[in-house]
Amino acid sequence: MAIASGLAAQIGVAAESTYGTYVAPTRFVEYNKADLKKKKNVVQGGGLAAGRIAQLGSRRVVTSEAVEGGFELEVANKGMGLLLAHLLGSSATPVQQGATAAYLQAHTVGDNIGKSLTIQHGVPDLTGTVRPFTFKGCKLSGAEFSCKVGELLTMSLDVDGRQASEVETLVAASLATGVAPFHWAQMSVKLGTFGAEAAVSGVKGFSVKFDRGMASERFYAGAGGLKAEPIMNDFLKVSGSIEVDLVNKADFADRFAADSATSLVIEFVGPLIASTYYQTFRIKVPMVFFDGDTPTVDGPDVTSGGYGFVAQLDGTNPLVSIDYISTDTTL
Repeated sequence: MAIASGLAAQIGVAAESTYGTYVAPTRFVEYNKADLKKKKNVVQGGGLAAGRIAQLGSRRVVTSEAVEGGFELEVANKGMGLLLAHLLGSSATPVQQGATAAYLQAHTVGDNIGKSLTIQHGVPDLTGTVRPFTFKGCKLSGAEFSCKVGELLTMSLDVDGRQASEVETLVAASLATGVAPFHWAQMSVKLGTFGAEAAVSGVKGFSVKFDRGMASERFYAGAGGLKAEPIMNDFLKVSGSIEVDLVNKADFADRFAADSATSLVIEFVGPLIASTYYQTFRIKVPMVFFDGDTPTVDGPDVTSGGYGFVAQLDGTNPLVSIDYISTDTTL
């Protein structure tokens, strides 16, 4: 019998070959919280009926269903590749670095058509039984990466799914060993010309949001109330914010004032893997514009503020990409 609380919970994922067709989870991730849930559209039928003063339960029907919600986890030094590939719509594969145990995954943003996941959430009840809730046809529709002073790098994922099921057997979790989170002490923020960005001072935290607009209401006759695979129907949006103290006016305040573009790199570098290759998580945004703010003073404390930013295409490079160096030889 398992522990009768969230301590016994688990999440497992697997890439699907066909949208909405169950694949037993093979990758298990440690997570902080999850709110994956079934969404059903209920219609109550029935009209006036010779004095009947309440509706008949037999006239209640479920006309369609889907999955919504998401989950949050720490960005770790291994096991992130599958989620990154489905978030960005990338076709990255791990590439060995210099005949060492280090492998680089270069995830470039693209269309995520044909990329869907089965996600199984094991939820413990108070008898100590872990109940499997399996969500099929899951697409990652958005995400937020964030880290502040003294914190861990976290990733919150938005999920749009086709169908929830409780008939599949709970797959026993097999968790990787040697997993460690990226964190504040490993973080640097760089600005400048793409490919030659330099570290800046005064940063106290950041968040980066990915918003993948998709046609997610593709319900058609003949599908039993289940949706067809969502497809991109809007521009990909990447935005965020950076919290800073006013250490160097030219880094943020001047760029905001002039509405000048810069390349942004947010990088976490962990322990050495081998040779010159370190555990790395790197977000690269070749062109961002800062949307605020002019520095102000609010009392005797140090001058600080927040700078929102939005990513735009520079005409040459992808809107955003993520480099991930780990010991993973597969996604």
